Amino acid sequence: MTSDPKSSSSAKTGMDRLDALWAWGREFLGCRYAILGGAMTWVSDHGLVAAISNAGGFGVLATGSMSPEQLDAEIAATQDATDKPFGVNIILMHPQLAELTDVCTRRGVGHVVLAGGLPKRDHIARVKDGGAKAIGFAPALSIAKRLVGFGVDAIVIEGAEAGGHIGPVSTSVLAQEILPHMTDVPVFVAGGIGRGEAISMYLEMGAAGCQLGTRFVCATESIAHADFKRAFYRASARDAVLSIQLDPLFPVIPVRALANAGTKRFQEIQREAIDQFRSGSVDQVEAQLIIEQFWAGQLRAAVIDGDVENGSLMAGQSVGMVTAEQTTEEIVAELVAQAAAALD
Repeated sequence: MTSDPKSSSSAKTGMDRLDALWAWGREFLGCRYAILGGAMTWVSDHGLVAAISNAGGFGVLATGSMSPEQLDAEIAATQDATDKPFGVNIILMHPQLAELTDVCTRRGVGHVVLAGGLPKRDHIARVKDGGAKAIGFAPALSIAKRLVGFGVDAIVIEGAEAGGHIGPVSTSVLAQEILPHMTDVPVFVAGGIGRGEAISMYLEMGAAGCQLGTRFVCATESIAHADFKRAFYRASARDAVLSIQLDPLFPVIPVRALANAGTKRFQEIQREAIDQFRSGSVDQVEAQLIIEQFWAGQLRAAVIDGDVENGSLMAGQSVGMVTAEQTTEEIVAELVAQAAAALD
């Protein structure tokens, strides 16, 4: 007598289904839950990264503008705080890209995330030759396929709902465009994810796991200033806006952050620089430099010093779901419970 497949299927709990859906992601990352912590400069330090990994997720250190010596110290501190796997995010435009990668190799980091551009084949090879898995960001299906051809071991697709530097396409559209066609490597979905129900939805679409940043900014283990966290508690999704570009002659890389006095001042700075260029008092390069230098140091001013009026309050549109400080363990447990309940 054969068993009824419907009866067999219904006997599985939501947690059983969740474990099956993200089995590939869990195996690839080496963690209990295929939930990556988005690498956020000044926020994703050893304390928060270790907390995410200890909670069963996968923490990712944000290298930002660190020197190789600083990264070495951060990796060591993370390894002292957790025996679980974690990754390191390296910005491709960093002037010491090769040296940072070598630090990861010496420290035995298992996963290196190459962010902020399209990694070259030789740098992917450098990561993999050092014994780590290489993860790349793909804003389109064609780029995802190219990266796989270059040798990356996994892909992250991040939609425009995310905080910080972003692309123009929404997470839901990217998922529909890319997930059905990427079966050679695990694909992790990011951007605007704040609840477990969204995680389960993307897993059912074919994702191997999901990446969240904004939800972890206000974790107890996050070193973000209390005023920075309070700005998150007060914000709604519509407060996380894109930086505005006034003139296509002076391109501005889109950044999603909470609107404040600094946001308004940035528009004024652009207008002043453009006016100076048109009057002939500065050339185009100088005007572009004035615009680009405006936000220099302002992320640190907001996150570390608490200048929430003039600093850069980078946040994803999921910020409206951040209403109070929680421990990292509580955040991860809540996300998992929501995802399992949605699948139950």
